[in-house]
Amino acid sequence: MPEPIQTGDDALRVSVLSEALPYIQRFSGRRIVIKYGGAAMAHAELRDAVFRDLALLACVGVQPVVVHGGGPEINQWLTKLSIPAEFRDGLRVTDADTMDVVEMVLVGRVNKQIVNGLNQLGARAVGLSGSDGGLVEARPWGDGSHGFVGDVARTNPDLLEPLLERGYVPVISSVAATPDDGRAHNINADTVAGELAAALEAEKLILLTDTPGILRDREDPESLIRKLRLSEARELIHAGVVAGGMTPKTECCIRALAQGVSAAHIIDGRVPHALLLEVFTDAGIGTMVVGRG
Repeated sequence: MPEPIQTGDDALRVSVLSEALPYIQRFSGRRIVIKYGGAAMAHAELRDAVFRDLALLACVGVQPVVVHGGGPEINQWLTKLSIPAEFRDGLRVTDADTMDVVEMVLVGRVNKQIVNGLNQLGARAVGLSGSDGGLVEARPWGDGSHGFVGDVARTNPDLLEPLLERGYVPVISSVAATPDDGRAHNINADTVAGELAAALEAEKLILLTDTPGILRDREDPESLIRKLRLSEARELIHAGVVAGGMTPKTECCIRALAQGVSAAHIIDGRVPHALLLEVFTDAGIGTMVVGRG
């Protein structure tokens, strides 16, 4: 006699795969740049879910590029080394001693933790920093009063092209050097992700955050804005609806879209498998910003 038809969890898995098929077909061979940080990096269960999402994306032919920060672990090591942490204008003031710790943590510990986690799942990850191969060229941020805090002067994604074409997953720490003196600078990972997405002509830029997305009312998670045009995103910043830490993230999306990225997403990294929910489902999970439509 034939085996009984499977129901419950098995049927749900098949249904999910069926819904994902057109998205897998659409994004196979396309590049998606993901900024990874926040709670999704700090909590083991969320970290494992992100690694599985990235490995699955790579397995079905998507070309993910990961850009990461690592603020909480930087703070832990500064405390261990009795180096005071100072923030001004929302940025970490980075003197020479602090920069040594930032470089050690981001380029060394955090980068390799991500690489090792992805490789265990068969994703063939390669760890890089912005300094490698001149991938990102830094310039001092503002008037230089924040020390070795940098901004992106230019990008050179040539290093990434052969890796992506051969199925590797680049994992990039947001540390890069200035060309005149070769000094390492700490750059906001959102900014690096946005500029690399534009340089790679990525299909999507996805920022994993600790909020549901862009909210009309910052106190009400139910006020999530699912989709925004570029012009509407600018208007929300001007009106003060987008404020605080969400402003630089939204501005990052705006710059990426203005440079040719098809869509930018701000999603809640505290939700397990947020990446797959955003990329491979009809409803998505966060806020999508598009140039038009």
